[in-house]
Amino acid sequence: MGKPRTPIGTWGDINVEAVSSGSFRARTWFRDLDGRLRLVQASSDTGPRAEVALKAKLAKRIRRSSGSVELSSDSPFTRLVEVWLEDLELDDLASSTRELYERDMRTLVLPAFKEMTLREITIMKVDRFLKQQQKFSYARAKHAKVVLNLALGLALRYEAIDRNPVTGTKRLKRPATQAKALSLGQVDAIRAAVKGWRRGDQKVPGPRPDGQLEAIIEVMIGSSLRIGEVLALRKCDVDLTTVPATVRNAGTIVSPKGKPTYRQPKPKTATSVRRIAVPSYTAEALRTQLIKVAGEAPDTLVFRSRNGTPLTTNNVRRRLRDILKEVGITGVTPHSFRRTAATTIDRSAGADMAAELLGHTSTEITKRHYIEPDENVNIATAQILEALAPGAAPDCASSEPAAGKPGGV
Repeated sequence: MGKPRTPIGTWGDINVEAVSSGSFRARTWFRDLDGRLRLVQASSDTGPRAEVALKAKLAKRIRRSSGSVELSSDSPFTRLVEVWLEDLELDDLASSTRELYERDMRTLVLPAFKEMTLREITIMKVDRFLKQQQKFSYARAKHAKVVLNLALGLALRYEAIDRNPVTGTKRLKRPATQAKALSLGQVDAIRAAVKGWRRGDQKVPGPRPDGQLEAIIEVMIGSSLRIGEVLALRKCDVDLTTVPATVRNAGTIVSPKGKPTYRQPKPKTATSVRRIAVPSYTAEALRTQLIKVAGEAPDTLVFRSRNGTPLTTNNVRRRLRDILKEVGITGVTPHSFRRTAATTIDRSAGADMAAELLGHTSTEITKRHYIEPDENVNIATAQILEALAPGAAPDCASSEPAAGKPGGV
């Protein structure tokens, strides 16, 4: 059988032959994305079934390949979503990020474009869609724009479209927001509420508090770590032999949908891996926890359930919220402690050091989302402006206007 020269992603004539009693084989030459011809074959108990099996194998081979073979301008948007979701599996994304992308695509974007082909998705239609999403919230529009841009960007790389229409839409206007840090009084009130929870004289059902939440809060305040990163700390990440003590941020806790919670051996970003010196109150909280896991392996989690499994971030958030609600404190999340740490550092040492503590590569994100704006102007301005006080001019100053200058009124 010869090797016909076919376009990339297609095949030549299918040859079906009997190879033995009750066994047939279908074969053809398939031209792969690299331009090379490869023999593809499939077998079954009849000739027609062998041909059907071969075509199914060829279709699967095309789906695995990239480029315009898989997608064209006439492809339905639903097909692009299928290809995009498969492509996400190949990216080095955190499982939580991948699940978020898939959820946003299925709930926000797909309902609006599922009846369209890629050719029909224009800048005007995308722009109108994003404006409709922004009527609900900026965050919703932003999430929708991100996943739609990723999917159509893939279609552009596959040469199914000539231009990504998302890039031509109007920029989403971010609503004015202001980071809010906790005052020392608020922090102490939170500490008192957590410490006193279920420790009074009244008898309440359920297990007694084990003290972990108090320690978790002290670590968040003193290290600026995210809640998932605090829960991922191991014995080997904590060094109490130095002054000040240090913790190494090298992981986070994730809870994939439908799967057990586990420690991911990397934090949110590569720049988040760092060793942080912590204040004495954080070191003391960690010392108390390390005593509880004395004798355990170095990779034992500092914070864990009674069964030794990782604590989930959602459970910690819910427990903190429920405790504070009982004493009338609202609006506090684990991220509030991260903002408080950043703002405290900024007030004394500037935004650069705050960004370094938080693991940011620049101060832009730190200033925008984590540092509470300081309304106070440097008091030195008052001292400088004293020079303009009535009668403050030196005695030798001339009262005549300077040459070439207009006189006073």
